[in-house]
Amino acid sequence: MAVPKRRTSKTRKRLRRTHFKLEVPGMVKCLTCGDYKLSHRVCKSCGTYKGQEVVNKF
Repeated sequence: MAVPKRRTSKTRKRLRRTHFKLEVPGMVKCLTCGDYKLSHRVCKSCGTYKGQEVVNKF
């Protein structure tokens, strides 16, 4: 069974874990209503994509 010869230091442990972080998704403003939305997706509030109405909300 593999057992570490020395204890992993706090610094080495933290250096290894620098990549374990949450990333904020790319948010852009909608051209029509100005709300923030995920890029390359239909706006949830007004139903437009690239300035054209795709989903009729009413």
